[in-house]
Amino acid sequence: MFSPKKMSLAALSLIGLSVFTGAAMAKSAIPATLDSVVQQAATEVMKAHDISGLAIAVSHNGTQQFYSFGVASKATQAPVSPDTLFEVGSISKLLTATLATFAQAGGQLSLTDPVDKYLPELQGTAFGKIPLMHLATHTAGGFPLQVPESVQNEQQLMDYLKAWKPIYPSGTQRSYANPSIGMLGMIAAKSMSQPFVSVMENTLFPALGLNSSYLQVPADKMSLYAQGYNAENQPVRVNPGVLANEAYGVKTSVRDLIHFAELNIGPDKPQTRIQRAIAQTHTGYFQVGPMTQDLIWEQYPVPVTLKNLLTGNSNKMAYENNGALALTPPLAPQKAVWMNKTGSTAGFGGYIALIPVKKQAVVILANKNYPNSERIELAYKIFNAMN
Repeated sequence: MFSPKKMSLAALSLIGLSVFTGAAMAKSAIPATLDSVVQQAATEVMKAHDISGLAIAVSHNGTQQFYSFGVASKATQAPVSPDTLFEVGSISKLLTATLATFAQAGGQLSLTDPVDKYLPELQGTAFGKIPLMHLATHTAGGFPLQVPESVQNEQQLMDYLKAWKPIYPSGTQRSYANPSIGMLGMIAAKSMSQPFVSVMENTLFPALGLNSSYLQVPADKMSLYAQGYNAENQPVRVNPGVLANEAYGVKTSVRDLIHFAELNIGPDKPQTRIQRAIAQTHTGYFQVGPMTQDLIWEQYPVPVTLKNLLTGNSNKMAYENNGALALTPPLAPQKAVWMNKTGSTAGFGGYIALIPVKKQAVVILANKNYPNSERIELAYKIFNAMN
């Protein structure tokens, strides 16, 4: 059985390693030292956390390069490739937010509207008064990280929301939460008169050019779906639940995610509906410590220190309330920023980051949930190697 801890650096770098450079630019656009930096840093992370499979995608001024390490499944020994499907956890929230802004760009909703405009059954409730923008900035007033276990269907969800009371005024504290972004996804889909899974897979993903991204992996693509492993190295995959699809349900590849990152890098003047939708997710609404909270995206002015990135992606940010200073007016989309998002499920860990002004992006996906700090440090080394 494959075990990264028992492999030498040279041996591990050969297992499932593939390198592909996009045709848009000459290979010289990628610094010659990048390969060795990626292989060294990735292998160290895999060894340290007993990660079976890891995929990395890099984009530098339009040139894509892919690195694949290890196996997607210990049972089958199938090697990781740029097309391996990983659960990306809360990176899914970026796509949910993009669906909402896509609906807004089409005139089907406005993020300044209250929830009850789209869910009349919540009129007269505290949740019904919350502006949609607060659902995508974790500032709705205090939700738990997860939907309560007692909520098992949509009717129970509505009952929960009718009874919900804010802990603090909306727009004053950031509480990272699945229920709020999940509800934005439900409302966005409702505004487009489609079920959430359908509108994502049949409308948004095609509009973004995502050819191997799914909420429900088709039978003929299951061979590409990596097996996740928990802390005890037992095989696990994400459990379906209320608002799971909306908050953390996407399965995708580094090939699709680096394409999504490139869409978020440019152009300078969005023209199409999908370009306008993407740009709208980059608006900054709150300052939270060193981080500016956009619509799910989190951004930092560049140059950014590793310390600030680690603070912004810390457990304190994920599990505690943090003071949020409203930006009035909201901050227009910026280019000289580091934008990022982490994502995890029980058996997978991912990270996406981009620097628009440099036209650079990095995506890292693994079939194990390992610390966010390790993902940020790995990405930081890769970005430095591109400079």
